[in-house]
Amino acid sequence: MPDNLNKRRHEAVRLRLDGHTVAETSQRTGLSAPTVSAAWKAFREGGWESVDVRQRGRRTGQTPRLGEAEQRVLRQCLADWPPSPQPGWSSRELVERLAVATGQKVSTRAIEHWLAAQGLKPAPVRLEGLERKRSAAGRWYRQQVLPVLEQIKQANGTHWQGGVRVAPQAHDDAPCRYQLYLHGKRGALLTRCFTEPPNAGYYLTLFERLATAGPVALVFHGAFFRASSEVQAWLSEHPHFHLLSVPADAL
Repeated sequence: MPDNLNKRRHEAVRLRLDGHTVAETSQRTGLSAPTVSAAWKAFREGGWESVDVRQRGRRTGQTPRLGEAEQRVLRQCLADWPPSPQPGWSSRELVERLAVATGQKVSTRAIEHWLAAQGLKPAPVRLEGLERKRSAAGRWYRQQVLPVLEQIKQANGTHWQGGVRVAPQAHDDAPCRYQLYLHGKRGALLTRCFTEPPNAGYYLTLFERLATAGPVALVFHGAFFRASSEVQAWLSEHPHFHLLSVPADAL
């Protein structure tokens, strides 16, 4: 039963991506409108791996919660770049690293719940609504963002949204954390954390990791890159990397 349901939930997401309404998707898949909406929400927040529903109960070999040892490993991971060329840690990579370090097998959903509890799961930046706004932010989106996204699409490149922020404190005595975060085309989160504001070197490492995939458009919020000569020099040397800084008043 769960496998059949999950197939229909995936089909519902594909239909929604193609522009079908919730009502149309419900008719085509045989799912209720709330189920279609739930699958779509899961996809937008966590990518394809979050669309599936799972049987109740704990799987063999999985811990019911992340203990202090597991959480310490996760914090250590997030304080450094992942060993893969990815520009940040995904929930799947954290699962794999945790299994190697502790022998514990947990689900990606458990990692995502932990990230949310730690205040480390920001939602993707919603910019689509700016297209119809008669404002400076709307003009920025129409004149600067849309043409670049179309150019990247034609070049079979990749489009990312991301930013830097001071992450909310999980508890009163938690240290201040600065978080770099990215959301890809399917909304999955990639992230890395710092105990101090990221400097130009950290941003350049992020850009280098993104640039390995070919032409890139990065819509980024929370940093003023024009003030960094290092960043500007790097961008001039990488014309296929398009950095689009979100104006402070756009969100």
